[in-house]
Amino acid sequence: MLSEITIRNLRNITDQSFMPVTGINLLVGPNGAGKTSVLEAIHLLGLGRTFRSRALKNAIQFDKQQLQVVAKTVQNKMPIGLQYSAEAGLEIRFNNAPLKKLSDLAAQLPLQLIPANSHQFFEQGPRFRRQLLDWGLFHVEPSFNFHWQSYKKVLQQRNASIRQRKNFKEIQLWDQHLIEHGNQLTDLRKKRLDTILKQFEFYFKLVCPQFENSKLSLKYKTGWSREITFEESIKLNLEKDYQLGYTRSGAHAADWSFKIDEYEAKDVFSRGQQKLFFLALSMAQIKSSEDSNNPKGILLIDDLSSELDEIHLEIILRQLNTMPVQIFISSTDESLVALVNKIENNYALFHVKQGPVSYTHLTLPTIQL
Repeated sequence: MLSEITIRNLRNITDQSFMPVTGINLLVGPNGAGKTSVLEAIHLLGLGRTFRSRALKNAIQFDKQQLQVVAKTVQNKMPIGLQYSAEAGLEIRFNNAPLKKLSDLAAQLPLQLIPANSHQFFEQGPRFRRQLLDWGLFHVEPSFNFHWQSYKKVLQQRNASIRQRKNFKEIQLWDQHLIEHGNQLTDLRKKRLDTILKQFEFYFKLVCPQFENSKLSLKYKTGWSREITFEESIKLNLEKDYQLGYTRSGAHAADWSFKIDEYEAKDVFSRGQQKLFFLALSMAQIKSSEDSNNPKGILLIDDLSSELDEIHLEIILRQLNTMPVQIFISSTDESLVALVNKIENNYALFHVKQGPVSYTHLTLPTIQL
């Protein structure tokens, strides 16, 4: 959780500081005012990358040389700072010491994003869904990062051997380590999904009561044929891998989803229900991570109001109010303020517009930042 945030030269934000609360922080304003840019800055601070473009240089304000995001944590007031320029690249500091690995940054600031296009869970393919699952594992399972990093390194080496057209015996030198770490990742993912399913069923049926009597089940694809083991798949597909120039089978090709009454969710849900599905899934992730010893996390929700009526918004907000995370919500809908005020005592309202940001807290007068 963050107690102070300063953003400089990020898109349309030149120099802005504010102090969020540990509960719900509501960013309200017209389109193009900079609400999503605030979420982007926090996302950048937590993960070292932006969710709006592939190249970080695109986030630097026009005619500026670098962007900067600086914050302090609630737990110990330690400073976290991130700076990016085209010349120096990405520089990150935590408690005034440089961080070289993004995984170290992510461990200090657990962060989830629910984007405006939350339908991407169904549309963007297996990689997006794997990343969503692996985020939770990274924060609750100490051995996950070791197995994942080891698996990636071995996979890169095996693929390099294939591209270099080395003989089969040299390529197979990597197989045992790939199989070992791949099987460990598969077991960890399955256990994690079983845990999430229990929480997800509760939240999904709460926000979508029309599915109260439906049966939810988990569909998991390991990344190789279910009729054989990973070891057998690696051996059987060696010649095919050689022809293609890369390793097809493995934990890097896994995929998963939940089924509703044996139907694929994407084939059953409306756009609004897809968004509720993703919100329920994110809350299940948070709740199933509650007992871990990691720092309290952050949840970013971009454009919460779109495609949801007032009844569903109130249900969602009441559940978010019980989550052990700091929440930042953007919206163009001013009526959302009344709903939050009805539900949450610990909230801050930020009116975002081109120029200064005005800030309102329940127990404080309006101030100009």
